[in-house]
Amino acid sequence: MSPSQIPERIHRGGHEIVVTWDDDHVGEYAARDLRLACQCAGCREEMTGRPLLDPAAVPHDVEAVSIQLVGSYAIRIAWSDGHSTGIYTYDQLAALCPCAACRAARAEH
Repeated sequence: MSPSQIPERIHRGGHEIVVTWDDDHVGEYAARDLRLACQCAGCREEMTGRPLLDPAAVPHDVEAVSIQLVGSYAIRIAWSDGHSTGIYTYDQLAALCPCAACRAARAEH
């Protein structure tokens, strides 16, 4: 999957977020993994990128309460733990795709 693809469909499914990309590639992202990947200033130090979010503070059963489009390049997720300030660009979602093919491609690089 190339990182400049556009999602055709994004939906919540229990403790996951499912993204169907424009080439019919499907990524099923564990909600907690995406929550921990938040890049907002409250979760990641802006200058160094050092994580500020303590993983122990994120419940294992965290869920996406809502998903909103941000322009034509990202989504904003409101989480059941009250967090809602981060955005996830399509490029970031593509880079984080947890499917076996994408994991294998990342391992090769």
